[in-house]
Formats: sequence, structure tokens, C-alpha cells
Amino acid sequence: MALLMPVAFIDLKAQHAALRDELVAAFERVTAASAFIGGSEVESFERDFAAYSEVDHAVGVANGTDALALALRGLGVGPGAAVAVPAFTFAATAEAVCHVGASVIFVDIEAPTFTMNAEALDAAIAASTVPVKAVIPVHLYGQPADMDAINAVARRHGIAVIEDAAQAHGARYREKRCGGLGTVACFSFYPTKNLGALGDAGALTTNDADLATRLRELRDHGQREKYRHAIVGFNSRLDGIQAAALRVKLRHLDDWNRHRQELAQHYAARLAAVPRIGLPPTAVSRRHVYHLFVIRCRQRDALRAHLQAQAIGTAIHYPLALHQQEAFRGVDTSRQSFPIAEQAAQEVLALPMYPELTESAVDAVCDAIAAWARDQRE
Repeated sequence: MALLMPVAFIDLKAQHAALRDELVAAFERVTAASAFIGGSEVESFERDFAAYSEVDHAVGVANGTDALALALRGLGVGPGAAVAVPAFTFAATAEAVCHVGASVIFVDIEAPTFTMNAEALDAAIAASTVPVKAVIPVHLYGQPADMDAINAVARRHGIAVIEDAAQAHGARYREKRCGGLGTVACFSFYPTKNLGALGDAGALTTNDADLATRLRELRDHGQREKYRHAIVGFNSRLDGIQAAALRVKLRHLDDWNRHRQELAQHYAARLAAVPRIGLPPTAVSRRHVYHLFVIRCRQRDALRAHLQAQAIGTAIHYPLALHQQEAFRGVDTSRQSFPIAEQAAQEVLALPMYPELTESAVDAVCDAIAAWARDQRE
């Protein structure tokens, strides 16, 4: 079979080339002011991102993992407490719980959306032998979790809700932005995200003014003012250059998300009739922003090898559920099972998805998948 059009899994160079003049101007502003840690660019980005997220406060930090750990610290979660997290997500969600000395409780996911199952959450809290103080639903791949159901469970048990919105910049649940759906939300601006920095960066968003104050202290060595340390804190400050770059990119985020949605619709239309392929549905009242376009296939590894041979990039997010990872083998899972998470880990495959991707490139990917599916029937 002749090779089809090569398609990269992601192309950051194309995005940065288009923004070159804006990014250079932002870099020159920061270097002229020489405010490299904090400063006016960080303050301006925090205001911009809070407004975008439709919340009162945004707190810039060094990365998304720190955001999660600081959220837990800010809420007083530590040793002797437990935190519920999805069994299928990136490791950072559970890592943050371990970093503050709390116990991890894994919760299975919904099959269609890959997000936390609220009924499984309720059962996990009831079965826990350690007091559960918080839950971290993840808006995985860019689709919000079922926040009404999760918040209802949280209220019933009196626990805090920390959104892991690292993959959901601009996503909406019932017309409300991710970032304002719980007690506090955590964002990563890793370069490949829908809103990506030029290195590591992160933020927290909340409507709780007291919590925002604690988070600002925690990120900067516990300082309320210079050399006045009210609490033991951390060094997790957002760099001025990263904030300036994020301000540039934030202006383009909605347009980029719309194009992602258009590409997802094109993928779905082209792959709807292809056998052996499961498409990602958008649940009712959820606005998916397609950080990743993830299909399901029981012959996932064979399909991926076929696409690789056609010079089409793919990725597996994630090849193991968290309870299957060596790092978390010490977590007690005797009272719960995670069949949906385990099945997802065996079947998921992320296809190329980024704002600069063209419909002709999507067609090339879909043609290659359709050709593979035809070969399986022969």
C-alpha cells in the first residue's frame, strides 16, 4: 500500500511561527521591565485568566502538579485524610495527593466520557476507612466531568471539590466554564495544552477570596509581605516570561478551541461508519474542547502500528490505569474494582489534534484507519 500524507501528532512550531511577532513583543516587555519572577505580567495574566474562567481569582504557579498540591494544602488536606481521584488519568492527579501526605482513593470512570463516575465515587467514600476530605474530578481529554452529580456526592459527604482542569481550558459544563465548578480548580499550561506556555506553568482558580490568599502565600514561601513568613510555603511562582506568553495565547484560545471542535466533527463524520472504531461522544450539557481526540479500538496496538507505518503520529493516553502503575501499588484497592478504567487503558488511541491541523490531514488519518479496518475484514 502506498504511503498516505504524513501527519504529525502535534506541531507546536506552526503555532509559534504564527504568533512570532506577538511573542517577541511580549518577551521584549518582560526583559525591558526585568520582572522575571512575578511582576506586572503575572498580575495581568491572573486578571485575564480569572475573567476568562468566569471566576473571582486566579493564582499563577510553576506547573499544574504544584497547582494540585497547593490546592490540597490550601484546603488543609494532609496526613490522616483521603482524597478520591479517577483511576484513569495522568499520574500527577494522584501524585499531588501523595505529596501532601494524604491517602489516595481510586474511583472508576464512566465508559463513554472517561471521566469520574459519581456513583462509584459515592461507593468509594462510603467504603473508605480513612476520612475523605476532597475529590479531584478530571475533565479528561477536554470534556468536563459530570459536575452536578459529583458536587451532589461531595455535598452529601461534606468534602471539597478540586477540579483538575489541566486538559480543559475553555470547556463548559451547563454553560459554565471549567475552573468555577467546584471549590478550586487547577490548570496546567504545559506547552501541548490548549493554552500552553513556553515551558512549565500552571494556575489555580477559585471564587473563595480567603483560599486565594492562602494559595498566594503558599506559592511564595509563605510570605504575606517581603520576608514576613506567615506559614511554611513553597517556591512555586509563575515566571513573567511565561505569563506574558500566556497572555498572548489566551487571546487566541477560543478560536483555537472552535477549530478543534470543527476538526473533531470532521473526524466523527469520516469515522462514523468505520467498523472496530469507537468515537468520543460529547455528553449532554458538556462543551468538549478536544485537548485530545481519542478513539477506542480493541486492536489498538495493531491500528497504531499501521498508522505509524503510514507516518501518522498517535499517542496512548494512558496505557495503564493508575492502580496498575508501580508507583501506586501501595494504594489499598481491596474494596473497589476498576473495570472501565482497565478497559480504557487497553483501547484508547489519541489521533492528531491541534489548531493548525487541516481537514485534508484529518482525511489522510481517516483514510488510513478505514484502510486498516477493511484489511481486518478480509
